[in-house]
Amino acid sequence: MPDSSTAPVAERRTFRSWATVLLLLALFAALLALAPRLSSRPSSSVQQLTGDAAILDSYRKVEVASVSDAIEKVLGKRMYMSHRMRPLFPTKFAGYALTVQLKQDEGNTDPNALGGMLAAIDQGAPDSVYVMVVENGENIAGMGGLMGTALHARDFSGAVIDGGARDVAYLQKIGFPVYSTGIVPSTSIGHYRFGGSNIPVVCDGVPVRPGDIVTADADGVVVVPREKAADVLAVAQDMDFKEHSMYAWIEKLKSIEEAVKKFGRL
Repeated sequence: MPDSSTAPVAERRTFRSWATVLLLLALFAALLALAPRLSSRPSSSVQQLTGDAAILDSYRKVEVASVSDAIEKVLGKRMYMSHRMRPLFPTKFAGYALTVQLKQDEGNTDPNALGGMLAAIDQGAPDSVYVMVVENGENIAGMGGLMGTALHARDFSGAVIDGGARDVAYLQKIGFPVYSTGIVPSTSIGHYRFGGSNIPVVCDGVPVRPGDIVTADADGVVVVPREKAADVLAVAQDMDFKEHSMYAWIEKLKSIEEAVKKFGRL
């Protein structure tokens, strides 16, 4: 027969044990209910990457002329490069600016004078656009086949050179898109020194900051300030839609005036 004095203590212990078990079960059930929401909710960095990828993909589809018009409408300024900036072969791309600057240093014999230029390429991320400004470099090739091969291997979107380019046949063979202000057979070795990377530059008259969106097609090259990319894109897409819709109306009505009245786009 159990001791009556110890019975209440045993009962209290049993009660606490069951209460602990029930509490743990409740916590486990709550975690199970919360887990799907936690796993489906991306972190802010993942959300940012997803948003950036979608915006960049959309810029690859919209016409550069529409982007240029949209920038003037949204920002009230020109952000397109001049007629001198032309592709080595027909292409279309968009990506984030990785900027490099070369400074004149005529007759230098420093074997590391251009080392920073090469390091910038090897450190570049996929979807980058290599934006190089060669000081007074219209007749100097800022890049050629070797740099183009490295950029292509690292999944750069393309290159924009305020200066010359060479090894055109090879760049076309590997299909790496390059815009430049000319084609020349010269070298920068012994004539130039690395001046900096991922710094603000002015490329063919247009300010370019690291991370800005650079988009190019047969009409030329446009730079979109990164912080205004979504606003500019929305306007450019609307302009694209209206213009593409207008073609059929102009053919049907045989009147550009009537189409402009209907769509408000020229």
